[in-house]
Amino acid sequence: MGGDHGGISAVPGRSSGPRPGGLPTGRLVDGAPVFGYPRVPGRPPVAVDRFEGGAHAVVDAGPGGAHAHDFIVLSHVERGSGRLRLDGRWQQLSAGDLVVVAPGEVVAPEWSSDADEVVLWSAYFPPDAVERRNPGTLGSWRAHPLLFPFVGRRAGGVQRLSVPEAERPVWARRFADLDRELREPRDGAAEAALAHLTLLLVELARLATDVPGHLRLRDEPLLAAVFDVIERRFAEPISLREVAAEVGLTAGHLTTVVGRRTGRTVQQWITERRLAEARRLLGETDLTVQAVAGRVGYADAGYLTRRFRAAHGVPPQEWRAAGRARARQTPA
Repeated sequence: MGGDHGGISAVPGRSSGPRPGGLPTGRLVDGAPVFGYPRVPGRPPVAVDRFEGGAHAVVDAGPGGAHAHDFIVLSHVERGSGRLRLDGRWQQLSAGDLVVVAPGEVVAPEWSSDADEVVLWSAYFPPDAVERRNPGTLGSWRAHPLLFPFVGRRAGGVQRLSVPEAERPVWARRFADLDRELREPRDGAAEAALAHLTLLLVELARLATDVPGHLRLRDEPLLAAVFDVIERRFAEPISLREVAAEVGLTAGHLTTVVGRRTGRTVQQWITERRLAEARRLLGETDLTVQAVAGRVGYADAGYLTRRFRAAHGVPPQEWRAAGRARARQTPA
């Protein structure tokens, strides 16, 4: 989802800053070309598109077709509804929906709508945009506490979240404020743009921790029930069969349903919930890694460390130290 070089061409929309489709890097992912963020000296490393369409608006993938980005994409449907096609399958999106695309994920997006009015915001930025004050501190962008929603493990490289209706004006305002700072540069505009981007990511991180809430908003009661079980029992040994029994399905049926609708397995969701709690405990307490492991359902610190490193690129101790160093450097 981007501009003229492999992403969505957002005409008749508009873009602040360099067209975010990207520049060819010469690399391939699963046979698809990878496009890099078009950095411009003196400009903050973030761009925004605002697409406005009426009846029968169609925005396609452009000549690049299937592609990947080395940057992050975050899109928000402010008004209206439409469909997003990924890997030949259409997903229905409506006001309040968010679409998150991780770096390196192969997508071939196409957006269409026959709504009377559609407003679709998209922000594009390289992962290091939020590490400019202390770049490389964490060793991996996946370890940044505000970027975990972009660790792409879902089918199609995309995850979808729903913003509660009461919070939707806040999201629209965040995108509009970021767009204005990029479009009307003034003193401090670069710093202000990155501050607005950070606020967007804070809002996203808060939403991403409430999976059952999003599923209820999307009228997915079965999946919400599955995640309720995970929420109640993630800190204890729990198997796929036990989750399936609690929601009245066989393990095989549950695997199929969860896989088709979320692109991940039940065990992967249990792991993510445990890692989310581990991140919270590492950031908010002085518990040892062994103690954290025990509280999130792992028998020992070594197993937690392996899981944490696989997801975030660094061990828990380094993640904690980097987060605290950043907190000390942030002005009050």
